[in-house]
Amino acid sequence: MEEQLLGTPRMKGSSAPVGSASHLFVEGISPSIKAVERVIQELADSDVPVLLIAEPGAGKKATAERIHQLSDRRGEPFCSLPCSELCPAGFMEGDSHLSFTSAGTVYLEEIGGLPAESQEQLLQFFPHAKYDGSNSTITARLICGTSRDLEAEVRAGRFREDLYYRISGVTLHLPPLRQRKEDIPQLVSFFLAKYAADFDRPVPVLSSQTQQLFADYAWPGNLRELEDAAKAIVVLGDEALAMGGLRALFVKPDRSNGDRISLKEASKAASREAEKELILKVLTRTRWNRRRAAQELKISYKALLYKLKQIGYEEFGTS
Repeated sequence: MEEQLLGTPRMKGSSAPVGSASHLFVEGISPSIKAVERVIQELADSDVPVLLIAEPGAGKKATAERIHQLSDRRGEPFCSLPCSELCPAGFMEGDSHLSFTSAGTVYLEEIGGLPAESQEQLLQFFPHAKYDGSNSTITARLICGTSRDLEAEVRAGRFREDLYYRISGVTLHLPPLRQRKEDIPQLVSFFLAKYAADFDRPVPVLSSQTQQLFADYAWPGNLRELEDAAKAIVVLGDEALAMGGLRALFVKPDRSNGDRISLKEASKAASREAEKELILKVLTRTRWNRRRAAQELKISYKALLYKLKQIGYEEFGTS
């Protein structure tokens, strides 16, 4: 699922040329995201390179589009380039070269994973003097995103120091969802409405128990995980059924009672829990189609039914 950074219903989008996708940034109400919004407003009026640092799924790409849409370049293309897909010569040819020299804003996804050869190629795009009209240098606004500690990568010799300083004119840290829980009700409402429209379904009204569960969960997958949960509720059309699969992902067993347990027992318990989580994740992804889930898990359909019976979910899903 693509990254989105969302809050209350004020939305900004962008055009979607080759190599990019449309995302939404909707203002939130939490202090942490309000602080981010203030910085974004200031950054939009300049062309300084921006480095966005955040956990996976926390909305880096949507933030990059937000900056683009608030800038004077909003009428030009916004291009997103995954660094994992760029070959060493990728910046010098094809769509990548065209993006750097013709787009309004270029967003480089996960710059921390850029190979050494590509780092050198990218560095060559930066003009060492005032732009002279040649199409060999960057004319687009450059925004980079990463979930890595680039300063640590520089110290380890995996990322060029000169490139790091080129791309980090301003460094903006985006908060994970667990640090902006005030935004969760609005985010859930937005996602439910979005997928209800996409699938032509009524917008679900969540029970107080599910709302509390959403508020209490730590959301390690951030906005992407929250979106998947809301989508599952809409697609299944039954909150109880959807949460039957999702609840096990949210609620962990209580290990705080001090009961003694052997290492062997702990290992077995952890293994069972990991297997249960994997099965439920795959079932959620396949919309609880058990045959498709069995194929993804690379086990027989009969074996999956047996495992579902063991964990108490044998009556859920379709064959």
